[in-house]
Amino acid sequence: MAASTLSHSRSRVSAYVALTKPRIIELLLVTTLPTMVVAARGLPPVGLMAATLLGGTLAAAGANVVNMYVDRDIDAVMRRTRGRPLVTGELEPHQALAFAVALETVAFVELWFLVNPLSAVLALSATLFYVFVYTLWLKRTSTQNIVIGGAAGAVPVLVGWAAVTGSLGLAPIVLFAVIFLWTPPHFWALAIRYRDDYAAAEVPMLPAVASLSVTARRVMGYTLALWACSLLFAGVGGMGLLYLGSAVVLGAVFVFLAWRLQRDGSVQRALRLFSYSITYVTLLFSAMALDQLLGLR
Repeated sequence: MAASTLSHSRSRVSAYVALTKPRIIELLLVTTLPTMVVAARGLPPVGLMAATLLGGTLAAAGANVVNMYVDRDIDAVMRRTRGRPLVTGELEPHQALAFAVALETVAFVELWFLVNPLSAVLALSATLFYVFVYTLWLKRTSTQNIVIGGAAGAVPVLVGWAAVTGSLGLAPIVLFAVIFLWTPPHFWALAIRYRDDYAAAEVPMLPAVASLSVTARRVMGYTLALWACSLLFAGVGGMGLLYLGSAVVLGAVFVFLAWRLQRDGSVQRALRLFSYSITYVTLLFSAMALDQLLGLR
């Protein structure tokens, strides 16, 4: 009996964790911490970093839970998402919603008192935008869903900058633009793989409603804009040679893979681009932090 109860408890905990989409949160944290290093022109206090990352994690987790709550009907149709807890019945919708509200409340209070009010407001605004603008409105009605809705995923860099400086400026806005422009090619590359799923669920994700050639051209356009914006940050952010060199090389590889997708719009090419897009943002922001910590000019 005890073993059965323990197994059931672990299963429930795993289900709640799955609702938060941990892999997405990891990407958000990858951009937040290096931004804080740049804003501080060095390593910020450990306590501030921990409080900011904790608050950002809780806020992003809450937003993802609401997304699963709203999209449970779509998730039941798509093969990729049929195993999610609200589809399988492992958790009830009201439990997920209560969990989301609790996460967002704790995140806001924690950021407000342990970081600063601006960071708390920015994190909450990202959640509201993700839920109401992307999930409830654009996702099911517009091919621009991930383009506009992707702005929510770019807010963590603003949270990180505000956590250190208590304000915003041109440099964090350019960083916001970097993530904003990175999101469409990143997500569309994956959506090419699951375009039939999106079509079955009647979600107008670009690859599901447009040809692969059209999608590939859009991917290339955003990739070129991303490359330019990453280079712009070198000047605006006062970065050194390590960051500049990394931005040049990493962006060139991204453009090359986007070009190959244009030449051969296959699922394999798309998945390689998707995989590299994660590597790209991880290495770019790591180079950004190292640039400041090592002080190479």
